[in-house]
Amino acid sequence: MEEDLASLDWLHPGKDRMEVYPGVSMDPDVRFGKPCVAGTRIDVATVVAGVAAGESAEAVANEYGLSVEQVRAALGYAAHVAAHQAPAVRKAS
Repeated sequence: MEEDLASLDWLHPGKDRMEVYPGVSMDPDVRFGKPCVAGTRIDVATVVAGVAAGESAEAVANEYGLSVEQVRAALGYAAHVAAHQAPAVRKAS
């Protein structure tokens, strides 16, 4: 009896993918669920690290086969996450 390959979950990554920010998605089957540039396996942290290291958006885009708009989406997501982190404060003594 031939196995129905369409029923194998590992052949269909992306069924649980969700867009968490315009141009950024998360999928538990891709990069351990890290936020990635939508439609790719390039995680946001990799893109941000390249820009933080002094590379231009164009250089990062070329290095990973992305568009400059995709690099900007990753940077926008990182800024959004950073803006919504709770501040580190001390209790009054």
